[in-house]
Amino acid sequence: MKRVFLFILLALSGICRTIAQNVDTSFITPFERSGGKETATYDEVTDFFIKLQRTYPHLLAIGEMGPADNGYPLRYVAYTNDGQLDPSDFRKSNKLVILVNNAIHPGEPDGVDASMMLIRDAVTGRIKIPDNVLLVVVPVFNIGGALNRNSHSRANQNGPLSYGFRGNSRNLDLNRDFIKCDAAQTLGMTDLFSRVDPDLFIDNHVSNGADYQHVMTLLPTQHDKLGGSSGKFMYEILTPEIYKDMKSKGYDLIPYVNNFSNTPENGWKEFYESPRYLSGYAALSRTMAYVAETHMLKPFADRVKATYALMNTLINVGSKNAAAIISAREADRIAQQKQTEFALDWRLDTTQCDSIVFKGYASGYKPSKVSGLQRLYYDRSKPYTKTVPFYDHYVPSSVVTAPRAYIIPKTWTPIIVRLRNNGVRIQRVSYDSLMEVTAYRIDSFKTTPTPYESHYLHSDVHVTPYTTKIQVKTGDYIVWLRQSAKRFLIETLEPTAPDAFFAWNFFDGILQQKEYFSSYVFEDLAAEILDERPELRKLLEEKRKADPDFAKDARSQLNFVYQHSDYMEPEYMRYPVYRIEN
Repeated sequence: MKRVFLFILLALSGICRTIAQNVDTSFITPFERSGGKETATYDEVTDFFIKLQRTYPHLLAIGEMGPADNGYPLRYVAYTNDGQLDPSDFRKSNKLVILVNNAIHPGEPDGVDASMMLIRDAVTGRIKIPDNVLLVVVPVFNIGGALNRNSHSRANQNGPLSYGFRGNSRNLDLNRDFIKCDAAQTLGMTDLFSRVDPDLFIDNHVSNGADYQHVMTLLPTQHDKLGGSSGKFMYEILTPEIYKDMKSKGYDLIPYVNNFSNTPENGWKEFYESPRYLSGYAALSRTMAYVAETHMLKPFADRVKATYALMNTLINVGSKNAAAIISAREADRIAQQKQTEFALDWRLDTTQCDSIVFKGYASGYKPSKVSGLQRLYYDRSKPYTKTVPFYDHYVPSSVVTAPRAYIIPKTWTPIIVRLRNNGVRIQRVSYDSLMEVTAYRIDSFKTTPTPYESHYLHSDVHVTPYTTKIQVKTGDYIVWLRQSAKRFLIETLEPTAPDAFFAWNFFDGILQQKEYFSSYVFEDLAAEILDERPELRKLLEEKRKADPDFAKDARSQLNFVYQHSDYMEPEYMRYPVYRIEN
């Protein structure tokens, strides 16, 4: 009888061990299973998190952000260790909210595998995420690119064996898509961002460019551009503490090596991320954002481990400074409501720089086996450590005074969609009225000769503001700036901003004249106009004296009169978003 009882105990024990092993095996990632050589496919990532959430429903929630362009659901995973998950309103948690994004470029998958292990280790108790942190992770943002799997599109990258493609299913680079929001998943992300309102944000990438010893480089939101208490705290406290904690884990961080034309041994300038980039977009919400850039020539396994370590560091350092981070953001939002001057663009301040310790490799030139000409190479047998200058200070190059509100005619639906997706409060006009506003006349601009991310991007925009009265129709939109999205509104609705909606071609219809004149018909009418308006005749004469070619061109002179007459269509070159001044 004792032998039978012992046999049963042993059998039960074996079954329990088998069950435990199976549970553990079900949460072993493809990265771990392959010895650090492979990254998870989109389906593997999806299955992993669904199974993990079903096993730990009190710790994990999975939500959808809408569809990607190819119809697949775009998901996020939310973790908190107190079971108080409310995906409908993340801010109800009263915790420090950290948002992590992965695979905006699926050929750079380090964060995908690192996030899988990080979340698993948190729910299984291998690591502890502090009680005051709510972690939200987008496992795979660019689903179309993740499904377009290959082994060759990252020619300069050391593993994994196969990976996704940079472009999405419409061949868009999603890390240039913020503001314009051409992709469905970008609209989903902007909506999630406005609901999550993260205090800290990290976007996981793999770098390109020079060779050096560092495994991980870090690209913080440019602190001057972030500005206020948030920019100061990030620059003076948060980033240095991240560096210190990563060093204790064996990683010597350096700023993202923004140097592609030559070797970095003489230093480099900080990368400036305008709002078209996800991290630059985050700054519009006063979010302290970081881009993790592992070095592409380091083994895939080392890069994933470094990304895991960095996310863990950001969580712990963020938790330690949670009260200060939340307080700084709130102080800036209060100050922003009183702020009247806003920078639209920035330039590097070459009079200021920091010094950083850079661990590089000796470089040189030798004949190319392809061209026979001199080519750059790095000699890894000759590492060096030296202090180099790092230029990380920017000053405003363009400033605008904020209006009280903007008027947007109801015909410009694509603009309204994007504003709403960013949590902007918009009011409908309830009756027709004649309103005095400030309008902009577009004087000049430059346009890229070839498409850039599906657009012919405008730049170097010059405008003339003028006061006029417009007919505001019932159903038009009025957007008051006394709201948290004030900075976002200014940097998207002011036409001279580098990533304004105007720059991304949303208003190109106004740039084409629709009506013209026949010279022989307009000759007599133009003469009458000049007789009735001596001030216009004077302008014409001054133009002829200043421009000899103009003086010889009869059509140009008629056109000058036409453009200054009532016959010239007012819509041409008039920017159709109007300012209500204070």
